[in-house]
Amino acid sequence: MFYLFISGTEVSKIPGLSAAGANPKVIPLTSPADADVIRFGFPEAVDCFPMDPEGHPTPAIITRAAVVESGFPVCVIRAGAYLPPAAPYVETGAGYGKNPAIEPSVPDAKKIYDRSRHFAENETSSRKFVMLAESIPGGTTTALLTLRALGIDGMVSSGGPDNPISLKEKIWKDASERVGIKQGDFANDPLRAVIELGDPMQASVLGFIAGLPKDTDIVLAGGTQMIAVAALLSKLEPSRAKPLIATTKYVAGDNTSSFRELAKTLGLETYAAQLDFSKSPHKGLSDYEKGYVKEGVGAGGSILYAERLGVSVSRVIERTDAIYSRVVGQNVA
Repeated sequence: MFYLFISGTEVSKIPGLSAAGANPKVIPLTSPADADVIRFGFPEAVDCFPMDPEGHPTPAIITRAAVVESGFPVCVIRAGAYLPPAAPYVETGAGYGKNPAIEPSVPDAKKIYDRSRHFAENETSSRKFVMLAESIPGGTTTALLTLRALGIDGMVSSGGPDNPISLKEKIWKDASERVGIKQGDFANDPLRAVIELGDPMQASVLGFIAGLPKDTDIVLAGGTQMIAVAALLSKLEPSRAKPLIATTKYVAGDNTSSFRELAKTLGLETYAAQLDFSKSPHKGLSDYEKGYVKEGVGAGGSILYAERLGVSVSRVIERTDAIYSRVVGQNVA
């Protein structure tokens, strides 16, 4: 089963930080739109297709293509998204994350964690394999903050070719000063790191994993956001087998981030989907090869899932092109 956790954080509203939407006012609504794209091919909860400021489409179309081609089941979990999607979903009751430079990010993280744990205990007792994905604009920044709080060095990725590293560093400085901590001070208190600096997606995914049987095969589908979840998990449940991190080649090869170094530090195995849109007739997709978008909505993981079901990467790429053709009005089947 593929579980998509849709979430939100006030961090995404900081100018210049998130590349998740062309209109800054719409960025917080990206995650429910992503869920709709996977389910329907187009968003229904909002009236615009999720694009970055340069017009590049959400990676949800890759996940949609993988679902169409391979038919793996999807469950959407609303974990702090500003709006519910039109697609069917499970409600955790989580609110959106706050700006950690101003106030605690997820004051009810323990409640979110417990609710997600109870859901997983009832939903997944017979499942041997789960893939957990996320959609949360601003999530790489909250990932950086929690990694720093745990004492783990490295830089997170970005949804564009120009990673706003200096802005992310400033947010860490402001947030750590507000809390009164330095790097590593929450190494033995991972939930406090989420409460003060993280996001509701982290709390929900961690709780969900806590409710899974110990022998469940877990894949975390995402980039450095899921590296941060794995780091938190290693502190909360050190005896649990480490999850596989499934991402795209765009994140794995991003020289502005430390994806590979972070995975090595944490002893995590990784998978990088070998997507290639260089021959796409659409600039919105071919620019993925230039460092735009990179990952999100479990795109890399969806390729892994499709491959496990016998579907080639090339088939997913072709289907992605066809879906995007319909988005831009070319009526390609």
